[in-house]
Amino acid sequence: MYKIVEKRPLHKSVDYMKISAPQIAKKALPGQFVIIRADEYAERIPLTIAETDAEAGTVSVIFQKVGASTMKLGLMKAGYYLSDVVGPLGRPTETEGYKKVAVIGGGLGCAIAYPQAKALHEAGAHVDVIAGFRNKDLVILEKELGAVCDEMIIMTDDGSNGRKGLVTDALKQKIEEGAGYDLVIAIGPVIMMKFVALLTKQYGIKTIVSMNPIMIDGTGMCGGCRVTVGGEMKFACVDGPDFDGHEVDFDELMRRNRAFAEEEKKALDDHICKIGLGGIN
Repeated sequence: MYKIVEKRPLHKSVDYMKISAPQIAKKALPGQFVIIRADEYAERIPLTIAETDAEAGTVSVIFQKVGASTMKLGLMKAGYYLSDVVGPLGRPTETEGYKKVAVIGGGLGCAIAYPQAKALHEAGAHVDVIAGFRNKDLVILEKELGAVCDEMIIMTDDGSNGRKGLVTDALKQKIEEGAGYDLVIAIGPVIMMKFVALLTKQYGIKTIVSMNPIMIDGTGMCGGCRVTVGGEMKFACVDGPDFDGHEVDFDELMRRNRAFAEEEKKALDDHICKIGLGGIN
């Protein structure tokens, strides 16, 4: 059993959770993830590790309450115990040898972008963070991201916080101004990562994206997290989650991620009925 030592909302649909997991905290590196089960009957939920504290023996995750399993996780409080936390899983992000990097986070992807930007910054790279959100109410980790970069640009679809527009607008402007990036990391919605990769390919800039496909066991045995990269099948849980953005078949990935949309909606509706919420906007 793994104790939840801290739990707080970042906004109405996103929660921050700190978990006591000493063995994972000692070994985890930026870009790796854990798989969590709220209880013995719950689904396995893969979540990227947002922070670690080896001395305190804790790992932190940030998750969005969008389905039955994450809604169930969202109802848990500090002092509760999780049934399982497995990790660290996946290959860590490569952070050595880069001089100037743009880290792009879209929405909840900023939770994954944060440890990567921090590691690159601590390794001596110049780091620009470009974070995109639909509006000011959905902005997360603004202070934390700002502390681990040399320049931070916030983009919102409606201009209610930072600049109005898409992350690709800000990235293109920085590139054309002569930013001289030797690496771009993009993490967020698949469609956002696709268009970041299309943009950077025009300029010949190495681009890494972090994949979060359907995942079950996290060890490569189930095959659920397969992604086509450079014409070859890869498994995000063991070969990734980071991949060359110029080689990923994003269109195939988007189709696969929608494969169980009806089943996910039914599970969420059943969960809502059980806990008596009466609906979610």
